[in-house]
Amino acid sequence: MSGILALGAYAPQRVMKNEEFEAYLDTSDEWIVTRTGIRERRIAAEDEYTSDLAFKAVEDLLARHPGALEGVDGVIVATNTPDALFPDTAALVQARFGLQAFAYDLLAGCPGWVYGLAQAHALVEAGLARKVLVVGAEALSKILDWNDRATAVLFGDAGGAAVVGKVREGFGFKSFVLGADGAGAKELYHACVAPRLPDGTSMRNRLYMNGREVFKFAVRVMNTATLEAIEKAGLTPEDIKAFVPHQANLRIIDAARERLGLPWERVVVNVDRYGNTSTASIPLALKEAVDAGRIREGDHVLLVSFGAGLTWAAAVLTWGGA
Repeated sequence: MSGILALGAYAPQRVMKNEEFEAYLDTSDEWIVTRTGIRERRIAAEDEYTSDLAFKAVEDLLARHPGALEGVDGVIVATNTPDALFPDTAALVQARFGLQAFAYDLLAGCPGWVYGLAQAHALVEAGLARKVLVVGAEALSKILDWNDRATAVLFGDAGGAAVVGKVREGFGFKSFVLGADGAGAKELYHACVAPRLPDGTSMRNRLYMNGREVFKFAVRVMNTATLEAIEKAGLTPEDIKAFVPHQANLRIIDAARERLGLPWERVVVNVDRYGNTSTASIPLALKEAVDAGRIREGDHVLLVSFGAGLTWAAAVLTWGGA
């Protein structure tokens, strides 16, 4: 069985508080906190991009787990803000750390890192890789419309990384649930090559989100995907010791928590300090929970995310066993 052998994360130094938006947007700290739970977020420096955030997340992983990259023969970088369409950011990571590994980027919205874990698990179990480095990194501040109150206050920048490989019996991944509904593509997008979606929806080169529709979708799939993942793992919600949801909105997290019947002390939340960091969201929260001693060896951990596509992903793993 495969699982997470090593973990690291990084967030840029610059802290942007809600009050900064009050100077030029029709909003307030109270408005943002009430509707999202976000109080501040990290913003990449002008010359800091997704590859830089990925590099620093992997460096943090190595500082915490020396030698963790030995035997890595695959690199997956989940991102929605790659430095370039090609070369892929994963190849840049492969070169930076001198890995003899295949490398590719994965584009699946915010659930990309959990998708990456599923692919790494499948590669290891199939014997196609010994270890896979899975990175989630985002420089979302580079694609925001800073005058759009609906999106500017929500997002932040960060990176997270994990090494997936064989773990001892009884540990590691127990289940994955992956899904997509492209009919909701028009609700959350950022243009690249085409000026419009196949249904005729015009796009622009800045992040757009229909907050109301994405909120309804998120509440629904956070409930269904988590319960399905727990059932597939042969567990019950009471067995979950740590719930690490996508850090997008505190109200969405609370709705999922209530559906699962979990107390707040089992839910990992850092959306107040980082905002929505997309693919970096879960590894960043997971690392903080491990550092705080909230996740210990043998604990059943539940991950879930949702995002553009529209897509969703959930996973259950038993922590430890390296």
